[in-house]
Amino acid sequence: MLLSRPVSILKCTFLMMVITSMVSCNPPEEPVRCSNNLTNCTITNSYGAFPDRSTCRAAEVTYPSSEQDLISAVATATRAHRKMRVATRYSHSIPKLVCPAGDDGLIISTEKLNRVIEIDKDSGLVTLESGVTLRQLIDEASKSGLALPYTPYWWGLTIGGLLGTGAHGSTLWGNGSAIYEYVVRMRMVAPGRAEDGYAKVWTLEENGKSDGDMKAAKVSLGVLGVISQVTLRLQPLFKRSITLVTKNDTDLSDQVTTFGRQHEFADITWYPSQKRVVYRIDDRVSSNVSGNGLWDHLGFRATPSLVLLILRSSEEDQEAKGDVAGKCSAGKVTTDVLIKGAYGLTNDGIIFKGYPVVGYQNRLQASGGCLKGPMDAEITACPWDPQVKGLFFHQTTFSIVLSKAKDFIQDIQKLVKITPQSLCGLDLYNGILMRYVTGSSSAYLGKQEDSLDFDITYYRSKDPKIPRLFEDVLEEIEQMAVFKYGGLPHWGKNRNVAFKGAIEKYKKARKFMEVKEKFDPLGLFSSEWTNQVLGLKGGLSIVKEGCALEGLCLCSEDIHCAPQKGYFCRSGKVFEDARVCTLVQKVIETDTLSSIKFEL
Repeated sequence: MLLSRPVSILKCTFLMMVITSMVSCNPPEEPVRCSNNLTNCTITNSYGAFPDRSTCRAAEVTYPSSEQDLISAVATATRAHRKMRVATRYSHSIPKLVCPAGDDGLIISTEKLNRVIEIDKDSGLVTLESGVTLRQLIDEASKSGLALPYTPYWWGLTIGGLLGTGAHGSTLWGNGSAIYEYVVRMRMVAPGRAEDGYAKVWTLEENGKSDGDMKAAKVSLGVLGVISQVTLRLQPLFKRSITLVTKNDTDLSDQVTTFGRQHEFADITWYPSQKRVVYRIDDRVSSNVSGNGLWDHLGFRATPSLVLLILRSSEEDQEAKGDVAGKCSAGKVTTDVLIKGAYGLTNDGIIFKGYPVVGYQNRLQASGGCLKGPMDAEITACPWDPQVKGLFFHQTTFSIVLSKAKDFIQDIQKLVKITPQSLCGLDLYNGILMRYVTGSSSAYLGKQEDSLDFDITYYRSKDPKIPRLFEDVLEEIEQMAVFKYGGLPHWGKNRNVAFKGAIEKYKKARKFMEVKEKFDPLGLFSSEWTNQVLGLKGGLSIVKEGCALEGLCLCSEDIHCAPQKGYFCRSGKVFEDARVCTLVQKVIETDTLSSIKFEL
């Protein structure tokens, strides 16, 4: 049987991607752009758009290269009562974390605060500036025979950004998977009084006199000040053995509660529409076990811009035509390529020969090949880079306590049973990634209990008023997770809806706010967005025409969806309290007439 055109295109383009992606790359642009040297600036994220698609402006940007520079910048802004926010080199947070309030604010970039200051192999402590990337940390630590045991899977995050948003890897073992669990000391520059010279350097230590302040600073959303230095406790470099096993998802809801206890680095990738699930059996092994494996995730490699154009255009065409079957076929091809290619794992850094893949931690814990190499005139790019026409998506990411994860998964399976093809689109973005994260007593805004983190990526239209296929199903999953099961949103991802009432779910939120008031009583490091998320100001929901399509509001009227395109505000199919944009009428347009086919 001949392949459909979209599927044949996908096979060819993925082959091109695998062959050419190792040649070179075009690193992402700076997130800050200024029209007059370092003034009159705009700032965005690495995806080129915030959830509300607004343009974030700032009067000026500064690039301190030392703590003294940082103190000077904060003091000058404080004296002028000027708003400040911190930006990182790659700006991977989806929400408006980097936006200062108003147009006259100051952006403080940590791009040049990128030195590893000291590595003490005997104590296992490493001290580094907050702009050091995860890739730098991994590489420098390994040279001294050390490793950070659990990390996110993407290289392009900075230490300050990791801590500001509570980023994590996957484990229920030891101290847990969140980076903040391995912080033993921090230095932070915050606004000061006149007698302090308008800037104050706070030295925070774990279990010391400043322990309460430390618990706030470990996950701060950037509202306390600027992290200058961080000291992390590492472990001796070790080896891991990874085997990926693909199974039917029939007993997934039972497996999730036990699988994370059985394997140290366990995670799960789920493709609900295919009823397939990939279990990562991943544990430490003796350094005597042979193997020099490497993980270079296919989704994080430099990809030819032509390939990205074809993939995006194909998906846009499927969305416009309502080609559900084409989307499901393309998703099946995508997951087959990933599974057969071991998600970019190789046994020797070149070829995948079979499981298990054994190698050192620094070669297996994270990847990000599209950040390496010289500029190549945009011949290649990271798949989501807005410099080229590539992927453009929403991300909905939340943690649900393990005791409730089983029921949540079963609810998703009920939705799939009602609408079997509704989640095929997720397969184009690697399904639903589930990682384990432990409850924390060391960070006020850290995870509250042992949880399962769900990371869902899906198509987003360039036009905010155009709904996607099965708009209602993904909205229902989002609302079910956040409101029915009390899920905690990832601070660096998500649409506005996921943050609604979030701060009320944190038992120590009041203590966090007390430290915030202590460090920055004038709120100079706070913005409109952080005030909304922290419950200090209303307006997190932006109610306007089409607002529910972008997750800016929960629909309460049809106009919040896209009634002119047949999408109306309705209750959920499984979670009836959900209010979602449902395709009630299918609008068929021609050059000469517009007719409506009723689907009810």
